[in-house]
Amino acid sequence: MQSRRGKERMVLGMPELTMSPKDRATLHRKHDSIERNHQDDARRDEPHGQQTQRTRMEARGPAQAAAKAQRERADGRSAEDGRAAAVRKELAMTVLAGVLFIAGLVAQHALRHSVYRIVEYPIFLSAYVLVGTKVVRSAVRNLVRGEFLDETFLMTVATIGAIVIHQLPEAVAVMLFYAVGELLQDAALDRSRRAIGALLDIRPDVARLKTGDEARLVRPEEVEVGQVVMVWPGERIPLDGDVVAGSSFVDASALTGEPTPISVGPGKEVLAGMVNQDGTLEVRVRRRAAESAVSRILSLVENAAVRKSPTERFITKFARYYTPAITLAALGVALVPPLVLPGATFGTWAYRALVLLVISCPCALVISIPLGYFGGIGSASRHGILVKGANYLDALASLHTVAFDKTGTLTKGVFRVTEVSVRNGYSRDELLEVAAMAEANSAHPIAKSILEAYGKPVQTHLVRDYREISGHGVQASVDGREILAGNDRLMHMENIDHDSCDLEGTAVYVAVNRVFAGYIVISDELRPDAALAVAGLRELGVKKTVMLTGDDESTARAVAKLTGVDAYFSELLPEEKVARLEEISLEATRPRRQKLAFVGDGINDAPVIARADVGIAMGGLGRDAAVEAADVVIMNDEPSKLVVAVRIARGTRAVVLQNIAFALSVKTAFVLLGVVGVATMWEAVFADVGVALIAILNATRLLGRDFAVK
Repeated sequence: MQSRRGKERMVLGMPELTMSPKDRATLHRKHDSIERNHQDDARRDEPHGQQTQRTRMEARGPAQAAAKAQRERADGRSAEDGRAAAVRKELAMTVLAGVLFIAGLVAQHALRHSVYRIVEYPIFLSAYVLVGTKVVRSAVRNLVRGEFLDETFLMTVATIGAIVIHQLPEAVAVMLFYAVGELLQDAALDRSRRAIGALLDIRPDVARLKTGDEARLVRPEEVEVGQVVMVWPGERIPLDGDVVAGSSFVDASALTGEPTPISVGPGKEVLAGMVNQDGTLEVRVRRRAAESAVSRILSLVENAAVRKSPTERFITKFARYYTPAITLAALGVALVPPLVLPGATFGTWAYRALVLLVISCPCALVISIPLGYFGGIGSASRHGILVKGANYLDALASLHTVAFDKTGTLTKGVFRVTEVSVRNGYSRDELLEVAAMAEANSAHPIAKSILEAYGKPVQTHLVRDYREISGHGVQASVDGREILAGNDRLMHMENIDHDSCDLEGTAVYVAVNRVFAGYIVISDELRPDAALAVAGLRELGVKKTVMLTGDDESTARAVAKLTGVDAYFSELLPEEKVARLEEISLEATRPRRQKLAFVGDGINDAPVIARADVGIAMGGLGRDAAVEAADVVIMNDEPSKLVVAVRIARGTRAVVLQNIAFALSVKTAFVLLGVVGVATMWEAVFADVGVALIAILNATRLLGRDFAVK
C-alpha cells in the first residue's frame, strides 16, 4: 500500500523530494521519543484502574503499528520540507538573478561608450544561467523526444537569438519574468492544492482492534469486516461501522463541512475520518478500509484532475497547431522582408521575429485555464461539494433542467407513522406487528418507521421467503401466513380488494393471506432548504425543475406544491425514472448547451444519476452506488448546495473566458505592433509573462470568493 503522503504526491503532481536515510532515521527517533513522552504524561493523569487496563490493551504489538504510522508521517513531513526547500532555492536564484539584471543595466548604461563595456556580458549571462537553465534544459529534453514546438522551445530560441544580436537585457528579462511567473503559479497551485489536499489528512493511520478484553494497534487495512475496533476520545474513527457500545459526540466536519457535532450511540453508523469527542466507542466494522467513505472521497479527488473540460481540450489542441504556425510565421518575418523589401536588413527583421516568438508563447492559455478549473474544484471542495472533473464544472454552468428525487433529497427521508387504520377484524397492534415482521429485513426508511412505531423486538426467525417487489413493496411468509405490505399498486397487482386508494401522505397497505388488513400512513418531513434550492436555481436561470418519485400522486403533489418545482411525476419505478428522464432530455432545443442534471441519494437513483448529463449524489457518505454513479457529490444533506455548485461553475467559466479573451486580444495587438517594429522585446515580455501573471492572479480569485447561499 502507498503511504498517505505518497498518494498525495501522485495525486497532486508534486515532485517527490525526500530526506537522506540518515536524516530520516534521526527524525524517526526524535518523533518516537516525543510520542513516548506524550503517552507517559497521559498515563500519569489517568486513574490507576484505567492505567492497568490501557497498559494491558497496548501491550500486544503496538510499537510496530505505531512506528509504521509515525514513519509515514515523518516521510510526509520530510517530503513537504523538501518541497519547501526547493521553493526557497528557486526564490533565492530568482532574486539573485534580479539583482544581477539590475546591476547589468547599470553597467550597460555607465560603460556603454567605454572599452569596459564587455563587463555587461558576464553579469547578464550569469543572470540568464540562474533563471534560464531550467527552461533551456526542458527545451533540449523535449527536442530529443521530438516534442520541440512548445513554449520552452520558443523562449529558448528567442532569448539565444537576442543574445546573438547583442540584446542581452531583453534575453534576461524574458527568462527572469518567466521565473517570477512560475513562482506565482506555484503559489496559486499550492493554494488550490491545500483546499483539495486537506481531505487527504482525514484518513486515520491506526486502528485499535479489540480481541477479547484487550486491544492492539494495527493498520486500518488489516481490519476485517465484522471485527470490533475501539475509538478513544480525540481519535479519528478508522473505519466505517456501527457503534455497538458507548456513546459520544463525533465531529464530521472534515467529511461534510458541517461544524455541528453528531450524537452517536449503539446502533448508529459512524464513518472513517470522523473525530470522537467525548466517550470511548466500540465500533463493529461494516466496510474494509479501501471501501470506506473517506477512501471514496479521496478517490474522487484523485481522479478529478484527469477529466478535462471541453475548453481545456480545445486549448491543448489549439496549442498543438498554434506553436508550429507561430514558429513558421517568425521564420517568414526574419527571411522574407530582407529579400523583397528595398533597404530592409536581416538584423532588423530577425529582431522582430524574435519579438514575435516571445509575444506568441501560449503560456497564459496553457497555464491559467487549467489553473482556473483547478481553483473551481478547490473552491467547491471548500464548500463541501466534490466535483469529479473540470468537464462537469462546465456542464453545471450550462444547466437547463434539474430533476430531483423526492425521498431523501427534497425530503429528509425520516418517516413517522401518523395514522393506523384497520380492516376485517384486525386490531392496531396486530396490524403493526405483521407489517413490522414483513418489513424487518428491509433497509427502506418507511420500513424503519414501521419498526419504530411497533416498538417491540421482531421475531425474525419466523420470517421466511422475504422478497422485495421493486417499486411496489415487500412479500414475506410469517409463521405460515403470507404477508403483503406495500403501496396501492401492490394491492391492485395482487387483485386484493381494499378501499381508501387516494390517501394524503405515504400509505403502506397490508394484506394477510390475501385479505386486506388495513393501512398505515407515514409522513416525511421536507428539508428546510428544499424550496430555497428550487428558487435559487430559478434565479440562476435554470429553466425547468422537475420531481421524479415512486410515491403516490397525492404525496408527490403536496411536496411539489411546497417546494415550487415546475412539474412532478409520481408512482415511477426505477426504470420508469430513466425513461422519463430520457423524455425530459429530448425537450432541450440545444442539447449541447442545455444540460440536464438529476439529484438523488439512494441505490434506486444510481441508474438515473448515471443517465443524466450531470449526476448529483446528495449526502454522499455511506451511499455507495449513488456516489459511484454520480459526477458531483454533495457531502451533506442540503439541496441548496446545488445552487452553490452552479455559482462556482459559472464563476469558473467566467474566469476562464476572461483569461482567454484577455490573452488572445493582447497577444494579437502586440504581434501586429511587433511585426511593424513598434513593439520591442520589453513589450514582448509583458505580452507573454505579464499577461500570464495577470491571468493566473485572475484565476486564483475563485478560491477567495464566498459562493454560499445567504
